[in-house]
Amino acid sequence: MKIPSKIEQYIVSHSDQQDAVLSELEKETCLKVLNPRMLSGHLQGMILSMFSQMIRPSSILEIGTYTGYSAICLAKGLSEGGKLITIERNDELEAIASKYFYKAGINRMVEQHFGDALDIIPILDETFDLVFIDAEKREYKNYYELVFDKVVNGGWIIADNTLWDGKVVNSDETDPQTTAIQDFNLMVVNDSRVEKIILPIRDGITIIRKKMILTV
Repeated sequence: MKIPSKIEQYIVSHSDQQDAVLSELEKETCLKVLNPRMLSGHLQGMILSMFSQMIRPSSILEIGTYTGYSAICLAKGLSEGGKLITIERNDELEAIASKYFYKAGINRMVEQHFGDALDIIPILDETFDLVFIDAEKREYKNYYELVFDKVVNGGWIIADNTLWDGKVVNSDETDPQTTAIQDFNLMVVNDSRVEKIILPIRDGITIIRKKMILTV
């Protein structure tokens, strides 16, 4: 969902500027890594940082780390002694992510896993205050189902790319990634266990809050 360039420039000029580490990471990703468009980028990164700082999570799970930009942003809200677990399928990105986790001063807070998130999530003996989903679109429903019971009551799930370049409104869409996002969005909106809203930011961000469950 492309923001008109003048509006984007206005937003950037009236928001906090990108910090030096994230700026360097963005430049290196664009120079050295395929599909740099997958990087969260400054505006979305600021939003993730703001959400994390409002929530003040002690535990975060990120599904889809790429080169580590969004992880650095999310870590800015971690409470003292908090931990961020990241999962990335492509282990060739480990060197870049690790380098910038160190530069950002969060390396001791981060536990990196490499491999298929569908295999890794079930063996994580953790609960999470915040989960960020930004990996294989065709597996969004599976990620959601695997993490749901690991999210604390009142906890949050943030899912990226849920408007998918606006393709989600095409009823005749046959692209498997688009249909997977459509199916995910339909599942979430019909899930009575959560509160949810899609924000038209960048490529769409869905904010999901797990309702408090009262026990007797």
